[in-house]
Amino acid sequence: MVTENNMATGDDAKDAENLVADLEKKIFEAFDVFDHESNGTADFREVGTIIRSLGCCPTESELSDFLKEIDEEEPTGYIRYEKFKPTLVRMILERRATFSEPDISKSSDLLQHFRYKPTPEYILLLAFQRLDSDNKGYLTKDEITKFLTEEGEVFNQDELAELFSAAADPETGNISYKDFIPQMVVEDSLY
Repeated sequence: MVTENNMATGDDAKDAENLVADLEKKIFEAFDVFDHESNGTADFREVGTIIRSLGCCPTESELSDFLKEIDEEEPTGYIRYEKFKPTLVRMILERRATFSEPDISKSSDLLQHFRYKPTPEYILLLAFQRLDSDNKGYLTKDEITKFLTEEGEVFNQDELAELFSAAADPETGNISYKDFIPQMVVEDSLY
């Protein structure tokens, strides 16, 4: 006898199958752009670009972990699609399964909740406000340089120059973060 619960479970299973099928299609299309030889491989250096083209935003550390997981025993400089796809599907589905409301007072909750996801505007604002200890509404070039070269994933000089050319006031060199944050926001296109 089929009950309402069984039908809902069947619908949920069908929805999950459709989600995975759609996800696999998107992954194939993104990977295929970089499969220049049409042999199911892509240059190892393009993995970050492929993943980010799908709306995922891994940190460099997370990307490094991902690359270690899909790397061949005998490195060739290329990754194989059949190894890339299941690993990325699992990563995306894990990110989808995270809890819905993080406790913003716990950095571990935030890190887990936003793993591979674009960071929402309100979290970026909180981060900038925490760095702006004087509540000026902006960070100076010296402050930004210090934060981005001494802590976390360090920026190189080219990355800093690119940031300042895109975000800093040309006269003062300051970054008004309330104006800059909307430029930083990436839409979570997979969900």
